[in-house]
Amino acid sequence: MNLPSQSVALLQAARDLVKSLPADAVLLLTETSIDWDEVSRMLAGCKLFVAAENPALTKSLRDNPDWTVIDLDPEPLPTQERMNAALLKAVTDEVLQPGAHIVALYNGIASLDDAPEPVDSLSVIHLGEHLERMTSQDLRILGDAAPIDVLRAVVDLATEIGREGREGQPIGTILVVGDTRKVLSLSRFQNFNPFRGYSRAERDVRIRDVREQIKEIAKLDGAILIGRDGIAEAACLHLGTRADGVTMRKGFGSRHMAAAGISKQTAAVAFAVSQSSGSVRVFQRGEEVLHIEPLARPHVWQPFRLETQEPADGETETREGEE
Repeated sequence: MNLPSQSVALLQAARDLVKSLPADAVLLLTETSIDWDEVSRMLAGCKLFVAAENPALTKSLRDNPDWTVIDLDPEPLPTQERMNAALLKAVTDEVLQPGAHIVALYNGIASLDDAPEPVDSLSVIHLGEHLERMTSQDLRILGDAAPIDVLRAVVDLATEIGREGREGQPIGTILVVGDTRKVLSLSRFQNFNPFRGYSRAERDVRIRDVREQIKEIAKLDGAILIGRDGIAEAACLHLGTRADGVTMRKGFGSRHMAAAGISKQTAAVAFAVSQSSGSVRVFQRGEEVLHIEPLARPHVWQPFRLETQEPADGETETREGEE
């Protein structure tokens, strides 16, 4: 299939920008098959990332060793968020470095189902040398508290709660991961356990729909307990921990003290989400080990600056503590 003339023009522009800026790579977002031979020819010499939600498409694209293929979660998201998600995965997987300049090509107007998507928009993205990001290396600080995929899912959940709140209102909470028996022995329920009676699959935080449901539960008073296998075990927990041996910086309240305390007295890791700022602080062995500011997409914490080119023609009350 021949590429539309506007797509050809934008591919040429992307190639020229990579050379003249210079840029580090081209990111192409698509959901349908296009003339990949032509794309490869026109972007010869450019490092290419291809991001798509379609598993069949990404599987076929992996046959080309010259491309880096990024699998996106199959969910309806605006183009900007899909772009951010793709770059997030590239940074998290350490195939894209901080300070990189990216030329992004994408379809800004929805096309008919299964119709080839014409590339109609181009953006130059500056990740910035001071871009804060969460990588696998960062998460390894937490040792064997939980598998990396579970920790990533909890980071996503915590940062989304911090950024979005719920129903237009900011909320704060604590997510405790691991050592569930000891955490429960040191805690008491403030309400019914909302996870009781659900199957493991319905409580797995690695599943996006489950995380969406947990966001609703986060509005309730108390901490949320997640096993190191990623299965949510309890919510509405009052963490009955002491602050012995825990030193907190000035300005932190009882929520952060509770998170630090439970991580001190157990082998769990605690994620404290600030109601006032949305920031996430991660505690282990009673100390803060990570600080995340969720200002853009989950754990990419500074908005990308875009230069878009168009074709010429065309705890309201204290819930484990307020700060």
